[in-house]
Amino acid sequence: MAPNRITQLFGIRYPIIQAGMIWCSGWKLAAAVSNAGGLGIIGAGSMYPEILQEHIRKCKANTPFPFAVNVPLLYPDIEQHMKIIIDEGVKIVFTSAGNPKTWTTILKQQPIKVVHVVSSSKFAKKAEEAGCDAVVAEGFEAGGHNGREETTTLVLIPLVKEAVSIPVIAAGGIASGRSMMAAFALGAEGVQMGTRFAASTEASGHENFKQKIITTEEGSTVLAMKKVVPVRLIKNKFYEQIQEAENRGATAEELRTILGRARAKRGMFEGDLEEGELEIGEVSAQIRSIKPAAEIVKEIWEEFISVKKEIESIDEE
Repeated sequence: MAPNRITQLFGIRYPIIQAGMIWCSGWKLAAAVSNAGGLGIIGAGSMYPEILQEHIRKCKANTPFPFAVNVPLLYPDIEQHMKIIIDEGVKIVFTSAGNPKTWTTILKQQPIKVVHVVSSSKFAKKAEEAGCDAVVAEGFEAGGHNGREETTTLVLIPLVKEAVSIPVIAAGGIASGRSMMAAFALGAEGVQMGTRFAASTEASGHENFKQKIITTEEGSTVLAMKKVVPVRLIKNKFYEQIQEAENRGATAEELRTILGRARAKRGMFEGDLEEGELEIGEVSAQIRSIKPAAEIVKEIWEEFISVKKEIESIDEE
């Protein structure tokens, strides 16, 4: 397959991007994905500034290839994060959860390539107007923090593709070469995968959490906490507390109290499968093994090419 706008934009071999995930995507995973020909991303959302700096430096030492940092724009230490990213010479930044206008111009002056994560065509247009080089269009199926629109990937990608002229990266419900090909058929030029890489050898999540991912089934995840910030969770004791509170009409403040501090760390990083917050996508129901990131990238790409040939071989009526 010839290079497309995404592989050219990032200087990578395959248009396969590993999502920036809190507690799961440190330098080991990012370097492994980049070394395999995709784009690895360090998830800064769960990192103090000095920890982020350490991960960037270790990633640079362990891969000669491009990698990115994902920064939630609502993060309290955003100024320190961005200063470290600029000072350390990071070339690609994925932003999410906030207004892309705030930082895009500053980053592009460095120059840094900027990609913003959106959940609607309206926000995709705003990202393009802000000067972003590409957008990640993330559907309702995705894990972790989710869009309030609840638009599925199948519907979202064509809408975003029609709305903007910059390249579209599809996310949400994609964990195989076959689903990658479906995203390309809808107009995407790259795919971003979180859940599939959360269940990788190099992911920094706890082994308990990884094992939980590969045993989930259809219906094991649900979008919750819509009054606070929509997040897709694996059903467990913590989720039941949230559900009970939501069913009786709890306020956003009460939900925040139940959520407390470090619930996500407790679940995904420390491995408490009952009291911790376990964020994962619906596509976890398709994942049955924990594999090295390089093997995941290779399998996805080979299946993508195989399906492409399969479709091209269909005779016209």
